[in-house]
Amino acid sequence: MVSLLTMSMCGTKTWPQAQIDLGFRPIKRQSTKIKCTVQIDVKELSQQRPLFTPRTTATPPQHNPLRLNIFQKAAAIAINAAERALILHEQDIPLPKTADPSVQIAGNYSPVPEAPVRSFLTVEGTIPDCIDGVYVRNGANPMFEPIAGHHLFDGDGMVHAVKITNGSASYACRFTKTERLVQEKRLGRPVFPKAIGELHGHSGIARLMLFYARGLCGLINNQNGVGVANAGLVYFNNRLLAMSEDDLPYELKITQTGDLQTVGRYDFSGQLKSAMIAHPKLDPVTKELHALSYNVVKKPYLKYFSFSPDGVKSPELEIPLETPTMIHDFAITENFVVIPDQQVVFKLGEMISGKSPVVFDGEKVSRLGIMPKDATEASQIIWVNSPETFCFHLWNAWESPETEEIVVIGSCMSPADSIFNERDESLKSVLSEIRINLRTRETTRRALLVNEDVNLEIGMVNRNRLGRKTRFAFLAIADPWPKVSGFAKVDLFTGEMKKYIYGGDKYGGEPFFLPGSTVNGEENEDDGYIFCHVHDEEKETSELQIINAVNLMLEATIKLPSRVPYGFHGTFVDSSELVDQL
Repeated sequence: MVSLLTMSMCGTKTWPQAQIDLGFRPIKRQSTKIKCTVQIDVKELSQQRPLFTPRTTATPPQHNPLRLNIFQKAAAIAINAAERALILHEQDIPLPKTADPSVQIAGNYSPVPEAPVRSFLTVEGTIPDCIDGVYVRNGANPMFEPIAGHHLFDGDGMVHAVKITNGSASYACRFTKTERLVQEKRLGRPVFPKAIGELHGHSGIARLMLFYARGLCGLINNQNGVGVANAGLVYFNNRLLAMSEDDLPYELKITQTGDLQTVGRYDFSGQLKSAMIAHPKLDPVTKELHALSYNVVKKPYLKYFSFSPDGVKSPELEIPLETPTMIHDFAITENFVVIPDQQVVFKLGEMISGKSPVVFDGEKVSRLGIMPKDATEASQIIWVNSPETFCFHLWNAWESPETEEIVVIGSCMSPADSIFNERDESLKSVLSEIRINLRTRETTRRALLVNEDVNLEIGMVNRNRLGRKTRFAFLAIADPWPKVSGFAKVDLFTGEMKKYIYGGDKYGGEPFFLPGSTVNGEENEDDGYIFCHVHDEEKETSELQIINAVNLMLEATIKLPSRVPYGFHGTFVDSSELVDQL
């Protein structure tokens, strides 16, 4: 036997049966002919329901259809029939809110089509003269309407770019042309599994089987990554990189007109062999890029590496973890890397019992690892237990030599897995200071806003001070969760908080801090500007607000020509960096 794939799906109640036998069997030992058999028994299939739901307005027309041989055509028929059976079975199964497309991509979370460059946009107020470059922000924007469960994080990556020159602004948005998006666009439908929305329970296992069956039969190529590149953005070594932690980064290029082009999947000239998380840390002094990579299937579950300013990768350091762990973010100091080993873990076996593989493990003790940046062995990591410190994002960390401590600033979330699993409890995201004593191996945690009941999530500190002691953090006010009604400027030393509220039915996302012209002294740390994409849900219009970070006064509002969905993280590429792009 050359190869044999057999799939069967059966269950209780109304699950239709589907048997697929895609066999490569030599008819005779000396013969080169291959017999292909396809056996399909799919009962109770609706003849009215299409295989896939209609495409959204974000979906471009299908291009370059695949040329299939006889075997592949037969395989496609069989696999598509099995998929129809799966879709029919799922129709009557209620989805949790965390996987329900009608919740996850409703309102201004819904996708938009690509938009070419629109120049000379209306500007209210005056854009400060020192701002010259492109503000880019990433987000999830599914090309196709979901056929099953869908989580916000599952959407295809789309980058929105606002180019500012001499007080004038332009806007464009483009999909990042990932391997999965290019293939799905060619097929005219979604075929790659949604990592969070679809991969749960028995149906998740079935979808994985269908996915690998398509790959085995040559209907798709699953060897060049499955990532969506929808979360982070970093400009490093003259390249703009779009990232999600399920794949390698994707290199983008910003044109002189402010448009965006996908260069391709970027492996740092063959040096990077595994996925990289979406929040690498760029040291503002050394210009080194520090990163983690986690694996949910096999050991080592976590690896650390860095890149020199000219893009040379360090040897990988394997970090021993007992279970594969969700590590969305981490932190650096001047000399150390802070590694969170927390209680949200991956247990693929949970799918067999019908659950999500992303779970909260209450028996696991959270801990933080303090590792020298130049560590060569995992034994150099100092692990300290840190209960109730699950942070989806860490805003900064620094060394306190006088107390022999590492200070970590993050927003501690509870319930820890509520982003991924439906919970009865309301989500809380508490801005906290975590102190790690390197001598006693103990941790303490305190809320920085004692008298304030406010959820503070996505945001940042002055990126020129990352890894060093900072006084201010600019964080989104998630109210009502998950919408963002404004942002807060928090004094990390005094606990004082000042709010900037968009007002009315306006909501936004991450407040991005762009440092001003002077950042040398501590008193100038907040000298800069906040960029916020803001959407008016009543008027259905979007704009980019530029706010003075010192006094929180609105400097300028750029009226955008089309709707900008709520998204994730961004960065600013200076005009001088645009010229230096490779």
